[in-house]
Amino acid sequence: MRFFLAYFILISTLSFSQKKNLNEKIDSVAYYSNLSKNNTVENKYKNALYYTQKGIHFAKSNNRIDDQAIQTFNLGKLYYDVKKYDDAINAFNKSLSLTDLSQASNTQAYNFYYLGMCYMQKKNFSTAKINFDKAESLYKTLKINTTTDLINLQRGIIYQANGKIDLAAYIFRKIVAKPDYPAILNTKAWALYQMGTIEMLHNRNNLALNYFNKALELNTKTKNLEQKSEILLALSTVHEKMLDRNKAYSFLKLHTNLKESIALLDNEKLGVDDYEKFKESERLIEAAKKNKEIQQQEKTSKFSKLISILAIALISILSLLSLSLYKNNIIRTRSNQLLEEKNKELILAKEKAEKASNARTEFLSTVSHELRTPLNAINGITHLLLEEKPKKSQMHYLESLQFSGNYLTNFINDILEINKIDSSKAQVENTNFNLKLLIENIQNSLKELASENNNYFHLEIDENIPDYLIGDPTKLSQILMNLINNALKFTHDGSVCVTTKLISLEDKKTLIYFEVKDSGIGIPEDKLVSVFDSFSQGSVDINRKYGGTGLGLTIVRKLVNILGGEIQLESIVNKGSTFKFELPFEETEKPVKKVDKKIKLDNDLSLINKKILVVEDNKINQMISKKMLENKGVSCEIIDNGEDAIEAIRNNKFDMILMDVHLPGINGTIATEKIRKFNTKTPIIALTAISLNENREMLLSYGMNDVITKPFVPDDFYSIISKHI
Repeated sequence: MRFFLAYFILISTLSFSQKKNLNEKIDSVAYYSNLSKNNTVENKYKNALYYTQKGIHFAKSNNRIDDQAIQTFNLGKLYYDVKKYDDAINAFNKSLSLTDLSQASNTQAYNFYYLGMCYMQKKNFSTAKINFDKAESLYKTLKINTTTDLINLQRGIIYQANGKIDLAAYIFRKIVAKPDYPAILNTKAWALYQMGTIEMLHNRNNLALNYFNKALELNTKTKNLEQKSEILLALSTVHEKMLDRNKAYSFLKLHTNLKESIALLDNEKLGVDDYEKFKESERLIEAAKKNKEIQQQEKTSKFSKLISILAIALISILSLLSLSLYKNNIIRTRSNQLLEEKNKELILAKEKAEKASNARTEFLSTVSHELRTPLNAINGITHLLLEEKPKKSQMHYLESLQFSGNYLTNFINDILEINKIDSSKAQVENTNFNLKLLIENIQNSLKELASENNNYFHLEIDENIPDYLIGDPTKLSQILMNLINNALKFTHDGSVCVTTKLISLEDKKTLIYFEVKDSGIGIPEDKLVSVFDSFSQGSVDINRKYGGTGLGLTIVRKLVNILGGEIQLESIVNKGSTFKFELPFEETEKPVKKVDKKIKLDNDLSLINKKILVVEDNKINQMISKKMLENKGVSCEIIDNGEDAIEAIRNNKFDMILMDVHLPGINGTIATEKIRKFNTKTPIIALTAISLNENREMLLSYGMNDVITKPFVPDDFYSIISKHI
């Protein structure tokens, strides 16, 4: 009897194993994936969805997490194709939750990219940008270069939607300029279409028509019906604006017919009824699966009774445990739903806060930018008057005016620096530099201030600190200059000590301690935190006595945080203050690259008889620039717009062009681009009251050789001109 029972169990086990192996040959992720792809090619999206769902269930039941993540992404892609964007977003997020986010993978990159595309369709550009940035970062890590133009196209569309037309046009032009090859044709056609919409927005209808026609020509190769529909509608609109109503009507009719065809194709892909049936079948499959599990448990229970009473007891316990887990699952699902709702509320609150912060940043940037033009006039006229040997009775007034202008310039620069940091536009550079030399140079530049207040100013530099480091010397200089300048200003007949120590050095990674200590007036205990806030100086009396904007320590704290440190403050009233922080660097054996010093004019001979064209629309700035140049023997010609400047340069020879960026008509950057098409040698220097959205690299990318920022310092003005002329 025992032998018969053992033989029965062995035969049953072998039979079950053979059946399982046979099923695995038929039921596999690859098998369902191929069926789904074939049905997608044949436009049978109902079947494609069905087989993809089968693949997901198979991967899930066999605990193949990576396959489940890939198939869930495929499901999201199918939802995206049939324009069910909310379902697509859910699928992509679920796919991401199944991947190991600590390790970069193609599945993660594609999920983030298509999440961005879904949010673009829903006009949620801020969330779209976040996902595109994540996708781009993963593509770079994985060294996938084929998607760069696709992401740049979407970034340009986001810039255009946010009103940043120049940045959008710059991106679209870069895509359009690329050579034709099959993978880029569709992206290039979209870029041409977007350029057309920008030109149409500026009422340059002939240019817009040219872009749309080129886009339509490329579309004949890509055969993208959605794209063709948009281009036809745009052609109809631009012909309507040009009063060519026959062509406008013709293109509109083509657009309408194509829209109807697309709608029919979409219906063929997946009708409303098919979609609802699929969603219902999903629910039924889940229910059937649970019923099957219950039936399997019952069969196992009956079979186990034949073997032993102990097995029955064990199965009963397992059944109760399963029921408990099932209930816990329901509770967890409800909890997750509540969490999702709360997360949505938090996201909305975060977006509102970001919009408010951006509005504040843009406002301060605009105000600071607009103040620069009149401030340039004040500083420029003051400089000219001082050069004309004024009376002694007038010198005091002019020097006071010059001091006030410089003070206001520094104040505006501080506001722009804080805005740049707050808007995440401040970038950390990694260059070679000598820390010891940098600190000694700072000491030399502030010796005069130390002697004015009769302060003993000394350095304590750890000899173990490596000679050469990799880091951001510019931001470190800003931090130390602000702290030391404050220490010297608020200390009289005392001492200021700057200390640097090597904390650790391992695998060329260094951690260095910085300390600025003074014996000055100190800071009250209740002000130790608020002193880092903007426009805060401890008290009104201190502000009146010592002056200053109250922005220096705000900038210091933000820069220290950006560089990876945290500033600490200790202070006792009338005994002094100590600011200290630690920053990481890398050791390097490469010597510091020598930076060319600014060219200083020792005499007027270097600019005599040079011919310079000044393109500037502001009358006062015209007068100041011309007078300053003529004082050095320069022959100066003034033009107030970009179009005339292009013609003047085409027909005349100049030694240099000073180009204002913001001009009526075409701006200075576009004018420079057009000039560079026929003249690549004449130096072009940008004159700009640079704003938050502008930077030196952007201006140089248009073909300019250098940048002079308004309000400009006369010595810098002459130095930059002499450097390039």
